[in-house]
Amino acid sequence: MNEIINLPKFSPGKQGKEVLLELHVHGFFVFTNKTDERLAEPMKTENSFGKSRVRMNMNSDNLSSQLMLTNTSLSGSGYRGIGVLGFAGLQNLGNTCFMNSAVQCLVHTTQLVDYCLGDYEKDINHENPLGMHGELSLAFGELLRKLWAPGAMPVAPRMFKFKLAKFAPQFDGYNQHDSQEFLAFLLDGLHEDLNRVKCKPYIEAKDAEGRPDEEVADEHWLNHLARNASIIVDIFQGQYRSTLVCPVCKKVSVTFDPFMYLTLPLPSTTMRTMTLTVFSTDGIMLPMPFTITVPKGGRLKDLIDSLSLACSLKDDETLLVAEIYKNQIFRLLDGPSDSVALIRDDDKLVAYRLPKVSETCPLVVFSHQQLERPYGFGAMAPNWKLFGVPLIARIENLSSGSEIHYQFLKLLRPFLMPVEDVVNDYDGDETRNTVNENSKVEGIVSPLVSYCDAGPDSGEENDVHLNADFKFYLVDKPGSSEIKMNDPVPISSLTKNLDVTVHWSDKMIEKYDTCLLSSLPEVFKPQLFAKRHEESISLYKCLEGFLQEEPLGLDDMWYCPRCKKHQQAIKKLDLWRLPEILVIHLKRFSYSRFFKNKLETYVDFPIHDLNLSNYISHIDNQLSNCYQLYAVTNHYGGMGGGHYTAFIDHGHGRWYEFDDDRVFPISEDRIKSSAAYVLFYRRVREM
Repeated sequence: MNEIINLPKFSPGKQGKEVLLELHVHGFFVFTNKTDERLAEPMKTENSFGKSRVRMNMNSDNLSSQLMLTNTSLSGSGYRGIGVLGFAGLQNLGNTCFMNSAVQCLVHTTQLVDYCLGDYEKDINHENPLGMHGELSLAFGELLRKLWAPGAMPVAPRMFKFKLAKFAPQFDGYNQHDSQEFLAFLLDGLHEDLNRVKCKPYIEAKDAEGRPDEEVADEHWLNHLARNASIIVDIFQGQYRSTLVCPVCKKVSVTFDPFMYLTLPLPSTTMRTMTLTVFSTDGIMLPMPFTITVPKGGRLKDLIDSLSLACSLKDDETLLVAEIYKNQIFRLLDGPSDSVALIRDDDKLVAYRLPKVSETCPLVVFSHQQLERPYGFGAMAPNWKLFGVPLIARIENLSSGSEIHYQFLKLLRPFLMPVEDVVNDYDGDETRNTVNENSKVEGIVSPLVSYCDAGPDSGEENDVHLNADFKFYLVDKPGSSEIKMNDPVPISSLTKNLDVTVHWSDKMIEKYDTCLLSSLPEVFKPQLFAKRHEESISLYKCLEGFLQEEPLGLDDMWYCPRCKKHQQAIKKLDLWRLPEILVIHLKRFSYSRFFKNKLETYVDFPIHDLNLSNYISHIDNQLSNCYQLYAVTNHYGGMGGGHYTAFIDHGHGRWYEFDDDRVFPISEDRIKSSAAYVLFYRRVREM
C-alpha cells in the first residue's frame, strides 16, 4: 500500500524551525523532489515500538518533500547498516546463516510485519503446554522490530538464538543446520505461542459416510480452527485432500489435513551416476572408463550388473571392483550386499575383468615403482616410488617366477608404445639400424608378443628379457625378496593374494605408455556433468510429482478397516484450500541409512505468475489461485556444509540479496538458480 502525505508549505520566515512529526514505522522512507534521493539531513529517531510509531525531527527546509509509506527501496550498490527500513542484515554468530536466511524471508512477509509491529503481545498464549510460554514469539517480535527500525545497524540475533536453543536443543551450538527444518520449527513454535485458543476442545473426527467432499472439507477445517487460531494459521496454512485406496478390497478413505508448506520432490533423486575404469587381463584391451547409473540406495551387485552390461562382460568373466588410493589398492569391494552409498564421489574405482577360474588360484597384485631422483643441493638419495594403477591376474598352477614374469608382460602388452614413438630411443644392435620398418616392428614387439602368446616355457624367454628390464619382488610381512625367473614361488593352499612390486627401469618407462596406467577419473565429477537445458524442470512438474498416485512404503502401511489388517494402500494428494502465503520447499537433500546427497537440479519457477488453478480440486470463486514470488532461501555447497542466503523483493521488482550482514541489490535474472531451496509466494489478484 502506498500512501502519500503532502506536507504544508511554509513561508520563508518560518524556515529553520523544527517540526515534530509522528508516523507509523512500517515500511516508510523519505523522498525529496529529486527521484530516489535521501534527505541530506540525517533523521533523529526515538523508537516507540510498543505503540508501533517513530518520532522524527527534521529541519523545516526539507518540508516540501513527501513521505511515502511503502515497501519499496532506494537504489544503491549495497547496504550494510545504512538505516534504510527493512534493509538491516543479521550478523553471523557462527554457522547461523541457515537461521539468518529464513528469518529474513519471514520478516519481509507483509502480514507478519504488520502483526508484529502492532499490539501482538495480547495474543501470546503463556499457558499453552505445546508452546514456549511466549518466549520464542517475544524474541522473534523484538528481532523483527530491530530489523525494521530506522537507522538500524546489522543486528546480532543472540537473544533470539538463545531462546531458540532453549526450546530446540538441536539448534544449540554453532553447527550448520537445514534452513527448512529451522523454518518448520519456528513456524510451529510461533503458532503455539500465538494460538488464540486458550483451551483446545476435544473434537472427534467423523467419517465422511458418502457426504460431499466440500462438506467434509469445511467440517475438518472448522474443527482445525477450533483448536488452532493464530496469525501463522491465518496466513501460512492451507488444506489438502488425502485419498487412500485399499489394493485388496478397494475401500476408499478420504481425509482433509492442514499444511504449512509444500515439500516438492525433485526428479532423478533415486539414481546415481558413477564412473569406473575397467582393466582387462587378456593382454589385448586398454583400460576404458565407463559411466553407469545405479540406485542411490543400491548394493554393489547393482553396480556390477550395470557395469557388466556396459562393458559387455562375457559369460566366462567376472568383475573385481577395487578402490585405488595413492597408487595402491586401498580396498576390494567384494561384498555383493554392501551399499554403494559407502562409495564417495571423489573415490577412484577400477574394475578388473578376470576369468572365472577356481578361487583357489592365488590373486596376484602387481604394484609399479620407478626410481625417483631428487635434484638440487642437499637432495636426498634416489628412492623407489609408487606410480600408476596396480594390475591384477589370477594364475593357475603358479609355481615359479617365470609364470609371474610372463603374466605381467601379458598385462602390459596393450600399453606398449607404437614403434615410431620408441624406435629412436631403442638400444638395438647395429643390424637393426639397417633393416626395414617391418623388421623393426618384429625386432621390438615380436619377442614380447610371441612370449606372451607362447607362455613361459616356449623357449623364447631369452629374447624377451633382453628387452624387458623389470625386477619383481614378492612383498610379505617381514619384507620383500626378488623373484627370479626360475626361482620357486613360496605359496601354500592358504595363500589367497600375492603382492608383487615391480621395479621399472627408465628404459621401460619410455617403452610403455604409463600415462594410461596413471589416469583415473573420480567416481563423480560435477564439472563433467554440467546442467544441460533439457535437464531443468519446471515447478509445475515438481508439483505434479507431489500430487501423483503412489503406493505407501512397507514401513508406512495403512490399516484397512474392511480387511482388518495393514495394507500397502495407494495414496493420492490433492490441493483443496490454498493459504495467503504459500511456502514451497524444494526437496534437494535426501537421506538414507547409508547415503546423504544434495540434488543440484535447476528448477524453473515462476516469479510473477504462479497459477495453481489447474492443481486445486476445490474452486473458490472469491479467492485467487495466482501467486507472486517475494522471497527465496538459497543453499550453496554440498551436504557437508555450504552457505545460505536470501533473495527479497522490496517491491516493484527491486530484488536484494541478504547475505548475513551484507545487503545489496541484484537483478531479477539472478533469482532463478540451482541453489533455490525454499520459495515464498504471496497471493495476488487475478488480472
